[in-house]
Amino acid sequence: MSARLSGGYLCRVNFDAYARTAVDLVNAELGDLAGLRALFADEQGWMRDEVVEKDVAIFRRAQRRLREVFEYGTSGRDAEAVKELNSLLEVFPVQPRISGHDAADWHMHVTSRGSSVSAEYLAGAVWGLSVWLCEYGSARFGICADERCGNVYLDTSSNNCRRFCSERCATRSHVAAHRARKRAALTPA
Repeated sequence: MSARLSGGYLCRVNFDAYARTAVDLVNAELGDLAGLRALFADEQGWMRDEVVEKDVAIFRRAQRRLREVFEYGTSGRDAEAVKELNSLLEVFPVQPRISGHDAADWHMHVTSRGSSVSAEYLAGAVWGLSVWLCEYGSARFGICADERCGNVYLDTSSNNCRRFCSERCATRSHVAAHRARKRAALTPA
């Protein structure tokens, strides 16, 4: 979302990027501190350096709760998804701030830089997923149809027809189904 404001400034809040942080968290392996550090992208490098052992438990709890939001959304239980997101918004409130390096780079973040890593990351993830739900509906929340996977995703297809989290899972699932059909055709009845 961006809008040209008076004075030539461009106000940008990338809600999709914030929503993708929720997806990244739900799909992350959070077995230990190293797994949590692997969650942070390059632009979040400072988080990787500042996260501590106690953050692992906070992120795991949030991970479980965000997975529930995806499960509610994929099963048509919108009211429950909204209730859980509202509860998470209370736990990880948005505290907007302007950030940037010069007048040409001003942009919005959802929390103050003095917040803990968990507060900053999770406020953004919950806010982004909440905006996504309001904009597109929870029917756009997905859980990979490949039973060996279970990753979540945001369906950005034009007709809400996505079933897999990645091309890799789609291909693997289609190949397995094709092989199963061939085996069934060769098996005497």
